Order: sequence, then C-alpha cells, then structure tokens
Amino acid sequence: MTNFRYGPVELHLVGFEGERPDPRTLAALSELLDSGLVRLLDFIILSKAEDGTVSIVEVEEDQDGSGFDELELLSAGIVGEEDIEDFAEQIPPGSAAALIALELAFVRTLAENLAAGGGVVLRSERVPAPIVNALLDMVEQEGE
Repeated sequence: MTNFRYGPVELHLVGFEGERPDPRTLAALSELLDSGLVRLLDFIILSKAEDGTVSIVEVEEDQDGSGFDELELLSAGIVGEEDIEDFAEQIPPGSAAALIALELAFVRTLAENLAAGGGVVLRSERVPAPIVNALLDMVEQEGE
C-alpha cells in the first residue's frame, strides 16, 4: 500500500475587514482543525495598499497574541511566491485577506488507495457552499 504523509491540499483566499481576521474566524478555523478533518499547512496575511503594493505577513512570524498562537501550524512554506502573487491579484486595493493552505486529512486514505490501485485524479473541482445552497433551494422550490 502507498503511504502518504499528507492528503490533498486546498488553498483558500479569505477576505476580511481590517488588518487581521476577526477572532470568530480564527475560532472557527481552530474548531475545524481540532476536529482532525483538516490540518493547517500555511497561513499568510496579504494586505494590498491603494497603490497596489502587497504586504505579506507569515503567521508563524507574527505570534503576538492576536489569536494566531491558538492555531497549530503544521508546516509553513507550502504556499510559494507564485501562489502568493496569483492570489494577491484577487484582493481589491485597500483590503486584506488570508491565504490559507489546508490539508484535507480526511481524504488521505482515499488518495493512498487510489495511488495503490493505479488511479489518478484527473480533475477536482470545488463548488462554493453559497452556490450549492442556492442551487438546491431552487431545485426544491421547483419540485414543490
């Protein structure tokens, strides 16, 4: 059997007001990490000035009691410079966002079994929750 140390990883860009994520956002992420379903591999705060200049703060460098010390960061560095540049393009000037790398620990066994059987994931796509909920609401309304 193939053994993977990590499962698939997703990158999420989460916008927020101000310079730091709200404590409720950090608490929700901490709760998810505590469940064991995902593991936090990287957490970077990106701020874009009005002139388009991007400031980057690696969370492991910023343990100042602002709630980040509650997050267990497994292995910083998986997000590369190219990823940061690509995601930073999505941030409006004068705004900030967190670029978060989450390992989908709950999918690791599936990935191991697929690899052992010669399977290869050809495409993976995530549909955001608001879209799924809106579509299912429409389907349910049409069925009434």
